[in-house]
Amino acid sequence: MVDKMSNLSKNMGFNKSVSFGRRALSSGSPRVSRVGWISRWYHVFIGIGFLVSSLVVITAGYIHVLPALPLSSHHNEVSKSSYSNGSCNMYEGNWILDDSYPLYNATECPFAEKGFDCLGNGRVDQSYLKWRWKPMNCDVPKFDVQNVLEMLRSKRVVFVGDSMSRTQWESLICLLMSGVEDKRSVYEMNGNTITKRIKYLGVRFSSFNFTVEFFRSVFLVQEGPMPKHSPKRVKSALKLDVLDSISSQWIDSDVLVFNTGHWWVPGKLFEIGCYFQVGNSLKLGMSIPTAFEVALRTWASWIEENIDTNRTHVFFRTFEPSHWKDHTFKYCSVTDEPVNETRGREKSIFSDTILEVAKNMKAPINVLRITLMSAFRSDAHVGKWSDNPSVPDCSHWCLPGVPDVWNQILVSYLLTEYDSVVQRTVVMLCRDITWWRLR
Repeated sequence: MVDKMSNLSKNMGFNKSVSFGRRALSSGSPRVSRVGWISRWYHVFIGIGFLVSSLVVITAGYIHVLPALPLSSHHNEVSKSSYSNGSCNMYEGNWILDDSYPLYNATECPFAEKGFDCLGNGRVDQSYLKWRWKPMNCDVPKFDVQNVLEMLRSKRVVFVGDSMSRTQWESLICLLMSGVEDKRSVYEMNGNTITKRIKYLGVRFSSFNFTVEFFRSVFLVQEGPMPKHSPKRVKSALKLDVLDSISSQWIDSDVLVFNTGHWWVPGKLFEIGCYFQVGNSLKLGMSIPTAFEVALRTWASWIEENIDTNRTHVFFRTFEPSHWKDHTFKYCSVTDEPVNETRGREKSIFSDTILEVAKNMKAPINVLRITLMSAFRSDAHVGKWSDNPSVPDCSHWCLPGVPDVWNQILVSYLLTEYDSVVQRTVVMLCRDITWWRLR
């Protein structure tokens, strides 16, 4: 580049010896002076034209090429670590007070479910809003909303799972809306309101031409009627070897975030007559952990057969711990601050299975290991501050709150990949411009 600028400088008349020679010549011949003056300005215009056209080409590249860039590109090395972002282990640390939190007001966010707006539902203490997750040897990058909005321009983000997935979906939309000037430009595409049983919700950010969508699939695999000649206690079957029938709608996306776990309990299965099925065979004696693993392997095979991971960045979030007093799920005690001891809540057979399945996949998968960090937050559950205070809730989370940190980590992965792709693209654009000019 230096040599090129030097040559350009010489051609434009900035070489001292050439310039002085022309001055000496001009003193003896007015005609030669005019010719030299015209020649110098001709080369100046050529140089300016080169610089302007190069800037135009690079700008056009940013405007037209970058929105179409994938968010991921051959990210095996990131996925296989499954717990860190580069040299930073995001998942081991502690919660610290930070007065800059919360990052949004749930009451002002139209996509924050009323049942999760604890402050709006009468919670008096506000310290639960002020805690920030601090990894041991680094920091979770701050949520730069404008940067994230630009990164997601013309993209499709899809969350798939249970109500915990819907909470994370709501959290991300509220985080993003804090950077949108015209709130009316953000809307649910079908005019739907958020309900607990709704199968699909899709929010469009029209100013940036991207969507953030939620598909309700609590088991990820297909629920169906009982097979013929089943015992009387069997009312329905969970087909462990068949992914949910709506799975085809997840394929054409740029970011896919999965979760499952809270419905894999006897109360949601055996006690209501739902048993496991593989092929045409009913598996009455199969345990829940075994069935969960079979279902996860079905999901893994579907990812490898249907998802182009050069385009789509795939995440799976580990199990989110609850803080009930006992296994009856009737008594909930919300603390004033995060607890210092997790009392075994950092461990989950479901989280272990997710990690094991992802580790053995050919496709690159990022596992969001949020179980440990969430286990400390007995202060951050909905408790009695929901839209139905007579029913305590120590499973779901207040918004703003813990799901915001999940999204900050999610976005940090995406930005790391996106920045890398942008840098490579700019280098390629510059190479193409240089080659084109030197032809």
